[in-house]
Amino acid sequence: MKKLISHIPFSVSYFFVLLFCYAAISKMLDFENFQVQIGQSPMLSAYAGFVSYAVIVVEMIVVILLIIKKTQRIALYASTALMTAFTTYIIIILTYSDFVPCSCGGILEDLNWTEHLIFNIACIVIGIFAIYPTNAYTNYSKKSVTVCLFITNAISCLTVIILYISSENIIKEHNNFTRRFMMHPIIEHGKVKLDNKFYYFAGIDHDRVYLGNRKFPQQISIIDSAMNRLEKNTVELDVSKHLYRKIEIKVGNGYYYIYDGTVPIIKRGLLGKYLPSTISDNDAYFSELEIVNPDHLAIRTQSSTNKELIMGSIRLNSHSDKVSLYPKFLEKQTDGIFDSDGTLAVDRANSQILYTYSYRNQFIVADSGFQIQRRLRTIDTVATAAIKSVSLPGGIYKMKNKPLRVNGISTVYRGLLFNHSYLKGKYESDKRWKKSKVIDVYKTNSNRYIGSLYLENDGRDSVSDIIVTDHFLYAIRGKELLQYQLTQPILKYFEKGEAENLNKE
Repeated sequence: MKKLISHIPFSVSYFFVLLFCYAAISKMLDFENFQVQIGQSPMLSAYAGFVSYAVIVVEMIVVILLIIKKTQRIALYASTALMTAFTTYIIIILTYSDFVPCSCGGILEDLNWTEHLIFNIACIVIGIFAIYPTNAYTNYSKKSVTVCLFITNAISCLTVIILYISSENIIKEHNNFTRRFMMHPIIEHGKVKLDNKFYYFAGIDHDRVYLGNRKFPQQISIIDSAMNRLEKNTVELDVSKHLYRKIEIKVGNGYYYIYDGTVPIIKRGLLGKYLPSTISDNDAYFSELEIVNPDHLAIRTQSSTNKELIMGSIRLNSHSDKVSLYPKFLEKQTDGIFDSDGTLAVDRANSQILYTYSYRNQFIVADSGFQIQRRLRTIDTVATAAIKSVSLPGGIYKMKNKPLRVNGISTVYRGLLFNHSYLKGKYESDKRWKKSKVIDVYKTNSNRYIGSLYLENDGRDSVSDIIVTDHFLYAIRGKELLQYQLTQPILKYFEKGEAENLNKE
């Protein structure tokens, strides 16, 4: 019996040799993928560069120590501590995280997380079982062995916990620009073929989604959440009275608004009745418009004195001036024109106005009166717009070089900003990046990054517009209208508010 027990440390040592060798070599053979998965881990993403190398190096060092007879006992302590670290990682992932990435190599990658956990615990048990027999051939007491096991495993466990806490803090607060991709945040639920590629989202009203069309600008298309049929309607306009150049449509609060900021004119009609009446004629030129409430519109316009972009509002029931301007809302960095470009959005559930800059990592959250509540940042590091412009005769401004675009299409709903980013983060797959658009999700009531998701391309067609409702994310991709069901990683962050009559944010 004693002879059999004496062989346990040897047998267990070579079991760990095979295990760690196999795991390390599998990671090295697919190192890029391993590093990407580590980068997407909620616990280690801020340290992915270091950890991806350190794990392999530590595994190989332990293997060498296990092979050498004089260091075998120390290596068994290290093996159990390493398996404790891996086990702690799995427990935290399953208990506290919305993201469940797998960064194991080879056949271990095929195990589910419960099987991983059982396997790791079994390895810890046999590691401890192998250490105690070595005590019979050394001067160490069982008490000292137990203390050493406790200390090494406690250090291992605490190291992983500290990495988790600090990495979460870095990702959410200190902007290390390492994305975390949520685990199945959306599931494709429906698809409708469109007749051309010029559709955009005009808004939502109850369970219906409304689309405008740049090729047929007077057309309003409607589809419900069942995605059965696209209903098309045409708004009547007196095109002989005005020289329309850029007709667009917005829908919300039971109304549709058809407008052209270059005329400028805004018309409004009840949904279902397509003969609108004029509500604003030559009040203010504008390039962006969003509905705050039926009688209050947010606009982006241009200063008549210095041509810089400024925000404004049109209050249709005002007894004095309809138009109010807010020249200090946008912050000038270079020219106040291109560097201040961005997208305007309204979250009517929270009565908030949002503006996301196109060329810098910032978005502004304000109340319905354009009082700024907070200036928040996206996770990338481009704080200053990389833009050079030149003023030409006639007051025309043009860019001297191609700028670095940071943010693209965006939508806001119930306190969450869904923002398309043009910038690739650390440890992201080049192949996946080229085949998808990345949408980053942020809270609007605090400087908090929730996570990211992919919206896949279809050949050369990528997503051109998005909109979010209580249960779905809708996307337009080429000649397709896609419906994705939102899952708990996103739904749990929605803020409560008035759900009805919300339009595109």
